[in-house]
Amino acid sequence: MSGNGKRRKDGAAGDAGIDVAAQPVRVRTVKEIAAIAKVSVATVSRALQRPDIVSEETRARIHEVVKRLGYTPNALARNLRTARTRLIVALLPDIANPFFSEVIRGIEQVAYENGYSVLLGETQSNLVREQAYADMVAARQADGIITMFHRVPSIPMEGRLPIVNACEYVKDSAISSVYIDNVTAATQAVDYLLALGHRDIAFIAGPSTSPICVDREQGYQRALQNAGLAVDPSLTAVGDFSIEAGERAVELFLAQGRSFSAIFCANDEMAIGAMRALLSRGLRVPHDVSVVGFDDIRFSRYTSPPLTTVAQPKNALGREAMTMLLELLGDPEVPARKRILCAELVVRGSTAPPPSRA
Repeated sequence: MSGNGKRRKDGAAGDAGIDVAAQPVRVRTVKEIAAIAKVSVATVSRALQRPDIVSEETRARIHEVVKRLGYTPNALARNLRTARTRLIVALLPDIANPFFSEVIRGIEQVAYENGYSVLLGETQSNLVREQAYADMVAARQADGIITMFHRVPSIPMEGRLPIVNACEYVKDSAISSVYIDNVTAATQAVDYLLALGHRDIAFIAGPSTSPICVDREQGYQRALQNAGLAVDPSLTAVGDFSIEAGERAVELFLAQGRSFSAIFCANDEMAIGAMRALLSRGLRVPHDVSVVGFDDIRFSRYTSPPLTTVAQPKNALGREAMTMLLELLGDPEVPARKRILCAELVVRGSTAPPPSRA
């Protein structure tokens, strides 16, 4: 051993040796960091990627371990992301639906902060299109997928699938999802109409193939039942989330001759269509009929009158989905999670007490 601590190698002729650098310390894994800091793997990933959502005490403990091991958070992150394309795919059913724009913005913000790019894929609910994007991951052309519908495409690869579900949810316990409690949110919206005095409340539902649409209908029915009111099937119409579907539903209700003083819609676009149809029939909103939507898309505050609606945390849904995917890409053994974010009812001008029957 030489005087400066470096190992020496003998020359072929016995002359002075050549200094060889000492071997570097073995790189630690996130799992080891988590064990030393006594926190979960997910918490370590969050502390390195989104420190603002980790408590100061926990963050300090994790960074102390990282520093003590001789790594900075950025250096550690680089070691966790080897052989990456730095591309993720975000799949949505309808790119024209304004609800998804804020979700995508949240995904892109976190992706950009972490050196990733986002490829948008509109599937139009077509299984072949969904699978074509999923095949990109199997072919190592993308690192992972965020889906914004209730199906999980098949990826023929070993180990944990690099998929996170946002907005909708899937029953597969191995797939992480982030969404809101749609039953509770819908119940609160109808409870508000009931508190205003409405008793004849119609419902424009979304596609029954969607779990969140089933949940919103369940919330509508639960609120009526809690108020001691019967659920009238003739006051429920099924739409496809489009403005035209809202118009058709109102025309159906009116053609049946059913009396209603309020309409709860499974999304804002159908609510906007319902308001348009009511106006065309000479009915005033909210003086004759109150209307409540769901999602709080940007246009809902600019309707006439502005739309009362359930506000989903759209940007937060996207940010959380991308954070979950980064955690999974950093450590495929990170546990799958189902995270539920809060929604709130935003009261605007499209709702009022029912008209007097005197």
